[in-house]
Amino acid sequence: MSGRALPRVQRLLSGWSANLVQLGLAVTQQVVLVPIFLRFQSSEVLAAWLAIYAAGNLALVADFGLHSRAINRFLAFKSCRDADGRTARYYAAMQRVYCGLAGLLIVSVLIGAFLLRPSAVFGFAGVSEFDVSFLVAIICMLLILPSTLAAALYRARGHYARGVWMACAASLVGQIGQIIALAKTGSLTAVTLAYALPQLAVATYIMLVDVRRLFPFVRGVSIGDHKSWHWIAGQFRRAFPFAIASSTEMALQNLPVLLVSAFVADRIAVAQWGLTRVVAGLIRGLSMQATIPLAAELGHDHAVGAKLQLRRLYARGSALITVLASLVVSGILAFWPDFFALWTHGLVPYDPFLAVALLVGSAMIAPAMLALGYAYHSNRGELLARAKGLQLVAFVILALLLTPWLGPLGAAIALVATDLLAQFGVLALSIIWQTLRRPLRHLAFLVLLILFVTTTGWALGLAIRSLLPGNGVAHFIAECALWLALVALAAGPLLHRRLRVCLMDMVPD
Repeated sequence: MSGRALPRVQRLLSGWSANLVQLGLAVTQQVVLVPIFLRFQSSEVLAAWLAIYAAGNLALVADFGLHSRAINRFLAFKSCRDADGRTARYYAAMQRVYCGLAGLLIVSVLIGAFLLRPSAVFGFAGVSEFDVSFLVAIICMLLILPSTLAAALYRARGHYARGVWMACAASLVGQIGQIIALAKTGSLTAVTLAYALPQLAVATYIMLVDVRRLFPFVRGVSIGDHKSWHWIAGQFRRAFPFAIASSTEMALQNLPVLLVSAFVADRIAVAQWGLTRVVAGLIRGLSMQATIPLAAELGHDHAVGAKLQLRRLYARGSALITVLASLVVSGILAFWPDFFALWTHGLVPYDPFLAVALLVGSAMIAPAMLALGYAYHSNRGELLARAKGLQLVAFVILALLLTPWLGPLGAAIALVATDLLAQFGVLALSIIWQTLRRPLRHLAFLVLLILFVTTTGWALGLAIRSLLPGNGVAHFIAECALWLALVALAAGPLLHRRLRVCLMDMVPD
């Protein structure tokens, strides 16, 4: 391996390691903490906390696409003269914009909460401290917004993993704090503070200390001429396509739940949908997290015009994401019925058709996740807006037609179909055709990968379930451990570098 390639590999491995830990912490926050919460609080208080948690996450979307816009600007400056100087001046100007935006949003939230109490709007008037906790979560998340500018600089300058590791530390401290707050006080406000304050502390450290130490050229930089309102409006205008794309992605995570709740009278079916969507969302999150370090490197190659490196990295990265998602889906398809029964204590029946539709759809859409990440890092705002806008409109139409007829399965079909139509059919195909020399061969290769890995892993899991009859936690752990051991044994030859290189060369680019 060349000396120039080694730092790239190290950055990718570090980024993937950080993202894997971040994904694990997301699982514990969404899955493991729920039964702990119910041990100390009622289901109504849990529902209130989940609403507060969702509102805090939604607040981070309020940068209106400026984060993606900043990444592209920082990447573009790398190929210019005086790259550090231009980066520093843009950073200083955008820092003022971010601080002003955060302040304006905080004032707006306070005024809105004064006029309309959140507890009354969301139906939690009977939960004490809801209003205070709701405001604490949103305000803390809005205060974090300016630090996303530093995160954009980290991505553009090859230090993506650094920010993620800090976020992981904040998340771990926050989860431990939530458990202590539940056990010692039972206060909803205390739980919210335990969740939000570690993230705010890390964001403040990154913004005020770490970014200045890592990039000394941003210290005390004068913007020069005062940036006009016209310049500021131009930043929001150019960021608008990215805002559409990110808002659509957030809507597609939450809107299906609302539609199923509205059109399906059977509450058990609604619970089936919500629980199955959790695992499908985790697979989608795994694919997205795996693409982020790759997308940053692809954005760098695009900015400096390294077409050969870009093509090879995109082709191999696309194959890697496809194998990863297909392998995870194959294992979950085999063992999800057993886990579902344990997770719900048998109170919610397993729906195999719904699970297969959502999980297989997650494997099929995996290659498009890399195209989505690369589009963000290569300033393809118009393509993003067109594809994601089409996806949202198509999903709403299909879901309104299919959900009243087929229930949650109709919503799943609408979600998977619009993923394939818009995100794969418009976005991914456009990126692949523009990037690779042999796009049709690459697509055929990906289809074969999905079919082979998913069916092989699924069949192996079904065989293990038939050979190890039984039930309970010990049985579930045993069959999963055996499947993982056999998969690891099958992947053992990949430890040989010559074989890895040979397999990578087989990927059409």
